[in-house]
Amino acid sequence: MPENSVDVVISGAGPNGLMLAGELALAGVRAIVLDALPAPSAEPKANGLVGQVVRLLDMRGLYHEFGGAPGAPQPLPAYFFSGLPLTFDGLADNPMFAFGIPQPKLVRSLEKWVVGLGVDVRWGHEVAGLTQHDGGVEVAVAGSENYRLDARYLVGADGGKSFVRKAVGIEFPGHTATDSISRMGHVWLPDELRTGDGGLDIPGFGRVPFGHNRLERGGFVFAELEPGRPLVASMEFGVEAVPEGTPMTFEELRAGVRRVLGVDLPMEPPRGPGPHALRRIDNQNTRQAERYSQGNVFLLGDAAHVHSGMGGPGLNLGLQDAANLGWKLAAAVKGWAPAGLLDTYHTERHPVGVRVMMSSLAQTALFTPGPEVTAVRTMLTEMLRAPENTAYIAALMSGADTHYETDDPHPLSGRFVPHLTLETSDGTQRVEELLRKARPVLLTLTDDPTYPDIASDWQDRVDTITATSPAASAAALLLRPDGYVAWASDTVDATNSDRLRAALTRWFGTPPN
Repeated sequence: MPENSVDVVISGAGPNGLMLAGELALAGVRAIVLDALPAPSAEPKANGLVGQVVRLLDMRGLYHEFGGAPGAPQPLPAYFFSGLPLTFDGLADNPMFAFGIPQPKLVRSLEKWVVGLGVDVRWGHEVAGLTQHDGGVEVAVAGSENYRLDARYLVGADGGKSFVRKAVGIEFPGHTATDSISRMGHVWLPDELRTGDGGLDIPGFGRVPFGHNRLERGGFVFAELEPGRPLVASMEFGVEAVPEGTPMTFEELRAGVRRVLGVDLPMEPPRGPGPHALRRIDNQNTRQAERYSQGNVFLLGDAAHVHSGMGGPGLNLGLQDAANLGWKLAAAVKGWAPAGLLDTYHTERHPVGVRVMMSSLAQTALFTPGPEVTAVRTMLTEMLRAPENTAYIAALMSGADTHYETDDPHPLSGRFVPHLTLETSDGTQRVEELLRKARPVLLTLTDDPTYPDIASDWQDRVDTITATSPAASAAALLLRPDGYVAWASDTVDATNSDRLRAALTRWFGTPPN
């Protein structure tokens, strides 16, 4: 392959672009990652991961490598929906996992991982132009020197203002909120303000709990996610936008908090080493790409969808986009992708983005002031005492309600694989550990050889593992590399054998001769 030729070029070395590069590398596909920044950004943005993405990281062995607690990830006992408390006590199969890792640390950890896999990450290099041609994309790169790359595929993971998306003419319809402003920053607070449950006792106002607090003047957020680095934020509605280009200041943050609380919060600029968060968000966009691909160009993460961060859905959505796209691009590069496989990236992930935007818009609407909204929140608080309603919100926020079309009638097919503890020839394993290599897995939970014999025709691309598990609700599962079930069976018989062959062919192509 000529030096300037590469399987995949990824524009953007944020979490999503790096995750995709790692997925491709695990599949033996070469990617070059370009980013205009000279080095990973230290700007504090997302504060962690919420939802099924935590299990996805566990599937790749990254949960523990990046600092997760020993053992399997544990779901949260409680959470919030637009500041309304959610309690998961007694909820079967609680899907609300969380992993507190600041975005700068996540990016550095992902970069270390992908570089260890041999990925070429080029800081200070950005996509300056692109031309699609039969079989690929010619990418013009601007850096210390300008050059060109000839790629089979180009992926735009270059943010909400994506150059790649604009260059291929993909529309980005949606909604822009023009009358709300959020301000957030790290601060220093006196110890005597802190309460034992993680909230604050503010002089002249009273107690506010940890997290999002909807007030009649707007919203107030307090979270001390890292010891000694409390984060506060104000949210105001029905206000004029700040003139573009106006620098954000600590005094502006202090004034916004004062207007929302009605009293001064005795806070000071943060102490200790930075960088510290201090930013303003106005004209909040909720937008989604009309389509996630155009020819051999694909969109990923914020390039495909932008929305409010309320509830923490962004990285759950974007990193699972990367896992969905990665194995499909790899299959296309290696030549065994069945017809239409790449098209399923859009058909599967676009509806998931729609639901995330619905959730974030609903949470924002429920945060606005007014007696009508107060009444709705009171009613919802009562409704969320019912376990079935809490389960619905938990599934929505975590992405556990995601279901892909598989043409397979089993209730597990198209769903994220449930957690299972297995007894295998290698000892006790969790089902997540079977997907470390990001390869498809046929997991058989019976000693009947029928299904492994069928899958042996695909042994170059599908691993077969036999195990036992008392908690298993199926006799066999065909798992995609992204952790979703492509086929499942409760029994071993001719009908299910035919369904297995159909699923293997649909998702992993015809077997080699």
